[in-house]
Amino acid sequence: MINQNNILRHELIGLDAEVSKSLNPLKIGIKGKVMDETQQTLTIRTKKGDKKVLKSISNFIFKANKESFNVKGIKLVKRPWERVKL
Repeated sequence: MINQNNILRHELIGLDAEVSKSLNPLKIGIKGKVMDETQQTLTIRTKKGDKKVLKSISNFIFKANKESFNVKGIKLVKRPWERVKL
């Protein structure tokens, strides 16, 4: 079960996500479902199409199990399979 303490070790693809903070003001407020993850980016599917967001300059709110989790993007900057092994 995903919680605030272990979300960094979980698969993010499929989770609902929102960009809560970013150094790029055009990315703030992007929300939808995480469709892909690379070492540096998350791809979020929105109503207007897929949007790539740099992890290192953004903060995210992920939703799972009827809970919301705030995550600093810099903590996600790893290859997905390396991050999951933590």
